[in-house]
Amino acid sequence: MREHNATSPGQTILQTGGDYALLDSGDAQKLERLGPYTIVRPAPQAIWRPQLPAAVWQRADAVYVRDSSGGGAWKFTGKVKREFDILYADLAWRIKLTDFGHLGLFPEQLDNWRWLRAVIRARLQATNQRNLHVLNLFAYTGGSTLAAGQAGAHVVHVDAAKGVVDWARRNAALSHLEDRPIRWLVDDALKFVKREARRGSTYQGIILDPPSFGRGPKGEVFKIEDDLLPLLEACRDILAKDALFVLYSCHTPGFTPLTLENQVALLSHKRGGAITSAEMTAVDGQGRALPSGTMARWLAG
Repeated sequence: MREHNATSPGQTILQTGGDYALLDSGDAQKLERLGPYTIVRPAPQAIWRPQLPAAVWQRADAVYVRDSSGGGAWKFTGKVKREFDILYADLAWRIKLTDFGHLGLFPEQLDNWRWLRAVIRARLQATNQRNLHVLNLFAYTGGSTLAAGQAGAHVVHVDAAKGVVDWARRNAALSHLEDRPIRWLVDDALKFVKREARRGSTYQGIILDPPSFGRGPKGEVFKIEDDLLPLLEACRDILAKDALFVLYSCHTPGFTPLTLENQVALLSHKRGGAITSAEMTAVDGQGRALPSGTMARWLAG
């Protein structure tokens, strides 16, 4: 059975919690609060007018401005730390104002993290399992890794960049999860999955959030239009017979919820269960949902 949702399951939830809030959006930008600071970052799909007064936006502590080459830089109106810690979604995060405008936090994943905790805990409680193995590919700063670890899963966290794996481990330590059974690996996603297949390793859950373009630790090139389907086919070979879920999210333009749903079906073919797909959103303080990528989930029946 497949079920397509036109809107995100978490869309009605105001995107706040702990030390983060999406305050407003519009004119292709978003106004966010992180701990003691307010910041403005690009939001290309916010093609509407902001609701808060211009003076509120102008008081932002930092603004990320894109240039004509596709890069960008931060402009600061006061003293702002480039690194600081916040609490969000029952986790602690090291925030970094990176040169490419990312923070290391993706609030649009909030509903996915809640879903991961719920389905993993339900399986463990229903079956009295001690070990439920989850693979997180392109795992970045570890939000899904930590949510799965909180719920009791054994997690393998894979990313191609040593710096972000170290960052994710820092988030685990801040969240008091450093003793959970998490393996932290710097590796190329496709090479790792193929090696796991040769070893006979399997996982009850697979999470992936592939970039449009990326490089592996040895210069391997990942282009989503060329390399995603071989990766999904390789993941099918390591999905356990008693698999519980697949969670696939994407921020590449043109990858709609139905596109992801059809791609996830490559892994779940003949397994039964249900596939759901949706836009991921962050809801601002004015109640408007800001599109922020897409996701599809398969859950065993």
